[in-house]
Amino acid sequence: MIRINLLPHREEKRKARRQQFYALAGLISVLACLIIFLGYTVIGGYISVQEEKNAFLKKEIASLDKDIDLIKGLREKTQALLARKQVIESLQRDRAEAVRLLSELAIQVPEGVYLKSIKQEGGQVTLTGLAQSNARVSTLMRNVEASQWMEKPNLIEIKSVDVARRRLSEFSMTLTLTRESSDTAKEKK
Repeated sequence: MIRINLLPHREEKRKARRQQFYALAGLISVLACLIIFLGYTVIGGYISVQEEKNAFLKKEIASLDKDIDLIKGLREKTQALLARKQVIESLQRDRAEAVRLLSELAIQVPEGVYLKSIKQEGGQVTLTGLAQSNARVSTLMRNVEASQWMEKPNLIEIKSVDVARRRLSEFSMTLTLTRESSDTAKEKK
């Protein structure tokens, strides 16, 4: 029988396989490193693009915040101007009020009633005076109630006093002025 030794041939095949394996492992590791590098580069590119977008958005947001602050300032100025305008309109509307009050009181105060003081605070008027009798004070209150411009007479106090040897009634009362609303004032113009 002939004996053939296959060991060297097997050994060469093993060596060739090992070299193939090492070459393939090296190639795969180089390929894996290349894929990792490409992935890192692509992701880094996406991150840098997103950071640029974020920086742009932050810059625009800061610009819009400045615009919002400017708008708030303008709104505050507008509100202040509107408040001034309302005060001026109120003063314009009420500028003849004292004359009208005195004119109306001259018409409504009956004979025998003498006013000592007239005090106005806003739409509230306080009258103090002397009357020949309590009935004259009542007549004054009825006249005020019937007036279109004055309303709600409220007698605070009435007392009897002696003035120059005459017995008179000293009274204090309040009344409210009816003011035209701005709508009716505009309709009249």
